[in-house]
Amino acid sequence: MLGIVAAVLFFIAWLINAADIGTNDVFSSTNVMLLGLTALALHVAGIGAGRSVRRRP
Repeated sequence: MLGIVAAVLFFIAWLINAADIGTNDVFSSTNVMLLGLTALALHVAGIGAGRSVRRRP
């Protein structure tokens, strides 16, 4: 799930950068890209994945 969030954030950052949209400092393309990198790092680390229940035979 966090991988999809990262992809969406990267796309938003690309749109802000490509369209040269003037945003405030909070929603600059760099900050949105860094949020995407954080979500991607959490996804790769396994955080946000569903828990699997282990059953003993």
